[in-house]
Amino acid sequence: MSTFTVNRKLLNPKFEGYKFDFVDQDQVVTRYTLPHPASQATASTQSWLSFYEVQSRISHNHLALDNELGAVYVDREYNVILISIDPKSLVPSFRTVYELPKPISTSNVQNHSEYPSAAYISSELLLVSDGYGSMYLLRTSSSDPFQLLGTHQLSAEERVQPFLLHCADLVSPKTAVAILSSSHRGTKPDAASKKPTPVNFDIWAAKIDISALDPSDATYSINVLWTRQGDQVPILSKYDPSRNAFMIIGGSSYRDTRAILSTPPYEPSPDEIAPIPRAGENLDDIQTNPAKPPPYSWTQTSDSVTVAFSLPSNTPKTAIGVKFTTESLTLFIIDDFVPSTAVPLPVYSSKLFWDGIQSSSSYWTWDKEAEHSFGLLTLHLDKLHEGTKWMQVFAAAGKSASGELSPEDVEVPETLDPSELWLIRESLEKYTAALVTGEDASGLGLGRGVPSLGEGEIDEEVDFSVGRSACMTWVRLDGSSPSWSNSGREYPVTLLSVPFPGRRGNGLSSLVIKEGLDGAVYALQPNSDAEAPGQWTHTCTYSALAFVLASKQDVRFTFHNENFVFALENGLRNRGGNVYAYRRAKLSETWAKQAILKVGDGVGGALLGVGAIRVEDQDVVLALTENQLVVVKTW
Repeated sequence: MSTFTVNRKLLNPKFEGYKFDFVDQDQVVTRYTLPHPASQATASTQSWLSFYEVQSRISHNHLALDNELGAVYVDREYNVILISIDPKSLVPSFRTVYELPKPISTSNVQNHSEYPSAAYISSELLLVSDGYGSMYLLRTSSSDPFQLLGTHQLSAEERVQPFLLHCADLVSPKTAVAILSSSHRGTKPDAASKKPTPVNFDIWAAKIDISALDPSDATYSINVLWTRQGDQVPILSKYDPSRNAFMIIGGSSYRDTRAILSTPPYEPSPDEIAPIPRAGENLDDIQTNPAKPPPYSWTQTSDSVTVAFSLPSNTPKTAIGVKFTTESLTLFIIDDFVPSTAVPLPVYSSKLFWDGIQSSSSYWTWDKEAEHSFGLLTLHLDKLHEGTKWMQVFAAAGKSASGELSPEDVEVPETLDPSELWLIRESLEKYTAALVTGEDASGLGLGRGVPSLGEGEIDEEVDFSVGRSACMTWVRLDGSSPSWSNSGREYPVTLLSVPFPGRRGNGLSSLVIKEGLDGAVYALQPNSDAEAPGQWTHTCTYSALAFVLASKQDVRFTFHNENFVFALENGLRNRGGNVYAYRRAKLSETWAKQAILKVGDGVGGALLGVGAIRVEDQDVVLALTENQLVVVKTW
C-alpha cells in the first residue's frame, strides 16, 4: 500500500491563522434532557487496567448511527435507546427498542468488562454488545420494538471473553462480518517483580450468517474467521468492498496470530546439546569463521542514547525511513534502492524502547563517508527520564531464549569506550549546533524553518503531542494480508481526525494526517481490481490545524466532514465542554473561520459519544452526554 504523499501544491504557506466566526449559539446548539440517562461507569475489578485499556475507555464512542434511522445508545439500565431526529424541526425523540439482559458482575481478575457497544449492519439489522461477552442481533423497526434474531458469545480459553464491537458490514447478501477487540493479558510476572501484567489486544473477525438466523433463546458461539493481535485498541475499522478487505487503523500494527501459533517448537540439534569441549576438540585452535557482529552499537549519557547502524555506503538517503514516537522506533530501508549485500538491512516496526524518549528532540543522521564500504545511520535519542540508566536499547532485547531470538531482539552490550564512537560524535556536532542556533542544518539556504504563524509561539513538547500515532493494517476475509499491504512494515503516521461516525453511503475513506503545522486530508478511492492497491490521494488541507489542536488539552473526539473539523472537549470539573469548529479555507485565502460552541452546560455530565446524520443536505452533529443530547447544526 502506498504511503501518504503530500501534494505541495495543496499547502498554503501564506496562511496566517483563524478568525472567530461569531455564531449565534441559540440558533445552532440545542440541548435535550435524556429520559434514559447514559453512563460511563464500569464494573469494579480487583486488578489495575493498563494504560491502553484506560485510553480505550476514554475514547470509546457510545453512539452508533444510521443515516436513515438516527442513533442508538445503551443506557445505564442496559436498555437500547433509539434516537430519531425530526427532519424539519431537528427535535429528537427517544424510544426504548430492546432491553438487554443485565449481566452479572464478577470479580474475575482476568476478564475486565467493556462498555456496551453497537454497530449497524444495515438499516434493517443492528448488532449490540453488552460488554460482558454477549452480542445480540436485532431487526430494526420504525415503530415497534426491535426483534431479537440471535444471541452469540465470544469464548476464549474456555471462558466468556468481554469485547468491544467496532464495526459490522455486509460482505455478501447473506453474510455479515463484525470486527471485535478484547484485552489479552499475558503471564503474570513473578510476585517479587514490580512489573505489571503485560496486556495486548486481540482483534476478532466474527462471521454472521444472516440466512440461518434463529430467533430462539439459545446462545451460540461466535464464528471467528480470523484473529490478529496488537498493542492498542483500533481507532477506526472499515470494510472496503472494492478490495475485499478490512482496513484497521490503530496505534500499532496487528500481527497475524496464525503465524505465531504455527511456529513449530524449537528442537536443538545434536551439536547444540553435545558436551563442551567435545571429544578430541582443541579449544585453542583459531576460529576460521569470525563471530557475527551485533546488529548495532550504542552508548548513553545521563540524558541521551546514541545508536549506530551499519549500512552500505551507496544507500541513498531517500531509501531510509525512520519514525520516532515517545515509546517506539520504526526503521526500514527500501530494498529496491539498495544494491544487494551480504549484510542484512535493519527492519524495526513499532519496536518499543527500553524507556521513553523525547521524540520531538530526537533525530537521525546518515553519514555515508564514515567508512569505505559502509556508512553510519545514527539515531540520537533524548531520554524522557534524565538520569535513568538504560539496560538495553529495546525492551524485548534478550528476553527470550537465545535460540528463539529474532535478529532485532538480540542482546547488544553497551559500548563503554567513547573513543569507538568518535566518528558518530563528529558527524553529530554540526547538527547539534544547528539545533541550538536555529540555523539551517542542511546548508541549502532554507532559513530557520519556523513559519511566521509559529514565530515566538512554537513549543515542541506541546506541538508534537497532538494527534495519535497510527498504523494501517489490511486483512482479507480469509485472514491473509494482501500482497500490496506491506504487512509487518506499516509506517506510522500522526492521525489528527477521522470521518464522523454515521452511514454516509459515499464509499470513501478519508483521514486527516499531520503535515508539519497543517492537517492534510487524504481520500482512498474504490478500486476496480481487488489485487491492485489504491492510492491515498491528498485532496485538500486544513492549514495550521495541528498547530491549533495542540493547545486543546481536554479534547475527547476529533471528527471531520467535507468542510469542517470538529474537536469536542470532554468537560472537566462539571464546567461543560466546548466544540471547536475549524472551517477549511481555500488556497488563495490567508485566514479561515473558527467557531467555539458551548456543548456542555455544566449539568449534562461528561461527553460520551458523537456522530453526524445527513438532513436535507446538511450535517447535524449529535453529542451524547450522561444526561443530555446536544444537537448542533452546521452552518
